[in-house]
Amino acid sequence: VLSVIAQQLLTIRVALLNDQSEFMFEGFMLKLKPTCGVFITMNPGYAGRTELPDNLKVLFRPMSMMVPDYTLIAEIMLFAEGFSTAKRLSGKFTKLYKLSSEQLSKQDHYDFGMRAVKSVLVMAGSLKRSDPDLNEDVLLIRAMRDSNVPKFLAADLPLFYAIVGDLFPGVEVPYIDYGVLREAVDHSVVTEGLQVVDAQAKKVIQLYETFNVRFGVMLVGPTTGGKTVIYRTLAKALSKLRADGHPDENYQMVRYDVLNPKCITMGELYGEFNELTQEWTDGLGSSLMRANVADETQDWRWTVFDGPVDAIWIESMNTVLDDNMTLCLANGERIKLKPEMRMLFEVQDLAVASPATVSRCGMVYVDPLDLGWRPFAYTWLYNQLPKGPPYSTAVREKIWELMERHLDPAVAFIRRNSSEPLTTVDTQLVYSFCFLFEAVLSWEAATLHGAASSDCDPEKNPMVDLRKLDPENDESAKLLEKIILSTFCFAMAWSIGGSCDTKSRQMFAQYCEQEFESVSFPRGGSVYDGYVDFAKGNRFLPWEDLVPKFTYKATDSYLQLLVPNVDSVRFSFVVDKMLTQGKS
Repeated sequence: VLSVIAQQLLTIRVALLNDQSEFMFEGFMLKLKPTCGVFITMNPGYAGRTELPDNLKVLFRPMSMMVPDYTLIAEIMLFAEGFSTAKRLSGKFTKLYKLSSEQLSKQDHYDFGMRAVKSVLVMAGSLKRSDPDLNEDVLLIRAMRDSNVPKFLAADLPLFYAIVGDLFPGVEVPYIDYGVLREAVDHSVVTEGLQVVDAQAKKVIQLYETFNVRFGVMLVGPTTGGKTVIYRTLAKALSKLRADGHPDENYQMVRYDVLNPKCITMGELYGEFNELTQEWTDGLGSSLMRANVADETQDWRWTVFDGPVDAIWIESMNTVLDDNMTLCLANGERIKLKPEMRMLFEVQDLAVASPATVSRCGMVYVDPLDLGWRPFAYTWLYNQLPKGPPYSTAVREKIWELMERHLDPAVAFIRRNSSEPLTTVDTQLVYSFCFLFEAVLSWEAATLHGAASSDCDPEKNPMVDLRKLDPENDESAKLLEKIILSTFCFAMAWSIGGSCDTKSRQMFAQYCEQEFESVSFPRGGSVYDGYVDFAKGNRFLPWEDLVPKFTYKATDSYLQLLVPNVDSVRFSFVVDKMLTQGKS
């Protein structure tokens, strides 16, 4: 593509050298202004950019730019923002960023460039105007902390605080009290039937603070970390405060639209011309932004892009994310966005995003380890499992006891000894465990012999209706406890150990046998070689019992023939159970 552009630019350049007022360009006669010029900006070794071909380079005169003096720029900006000790603070500020870029871990979402510097200085100026009598050291530290802490990994935070402590010894910086907002956040979490987690609530506050200083914000982190819940909780909390009549103008009603930019084409996202009719068709993203601009209320309008960020579609957002706040479309239209609008990107990582994009956005990193699996598991066990038999209070307490005892060691064993073809997150494995446990231990499953096949011999495995097991009855209680333990073992093997390769699965099967000594597995087999016998409770029956007889039909084509075997039955069993519960 760049080579083609080089040929077109050569045509223009020749016309300029010949002082032509008109010239032939791609089959069209065009007028030429003698004052026209073409410029290229490029960064050596810059991610997301392409090297220029030689036939294009020779048409341009190169010019080099010096690295900007961050200290001088910071000093001037601090003076402009009203800081009397700007010269001293600018030196410490740039030193902090230099040390942070050198000593902290290298992450795709870390940025210590000029845009990051400017955003911190603007925030410091805003804090100065809101509290002009406060110590200027405290104001600058607060701005640096509020801008950087949300994006740092937990391992980098102690080092960052240590650098701040070395540069500003003895300066204590109090945290802002968001008491009203924090109460609204906790209320929103509880009304959704979720658990209040302090680390998660802090991320909600950090997202709010980042929204206040950046037009575009990226929620970065692996799946199951709670990114979606974070922004939904903030939206609900802010809307509640506005509905309650809170006087703070920053607390407004929030409305948000969610779209996946990678599931549609660039034309469907930003709009495109019809090649035949030359008519313009608006894209999904541009139409949403146009509607938000037309909104005359003071409500906050968020456009949430939930999907991978790459240079293919995000580069068109650069003018939106910088100070212009303008969306430029292919038809020449420019949509000027409103201060009440925000762009939110929910992404797993920024491995293929260019530094130009990273530097334009505020970052909030969400680590699944901060949340852990317990809040989800507790919500699932006490709020989402069906009410009534077999899930009595005693049964739920028994399940929670087993989860506390076995899940952490099992996940640790997998991380230490196994190889996974597909990378998983600890919380994700526990999610799978909960859903599979619920799917297997359902009364519908129990009345089908605990199997996915109706071909099972009723004499070998009689039906058991879990709804009729009375926990108050000693005999029923003992049977139910055995069923829970065996189902727990089965679900743990196929969820936490389900993502392993064959060799690792054999090791995990031995681990399960050691952990669940009272459970009887098929003779000569492992936990993966059988399914739970609900009649006995504490034993597994071999999958061979469920393999249906193969009947050949001469009318069936060769491609339609499927000979059932143990593997097809057991994998079908697990898939069928999950689909029955509406889980993927």
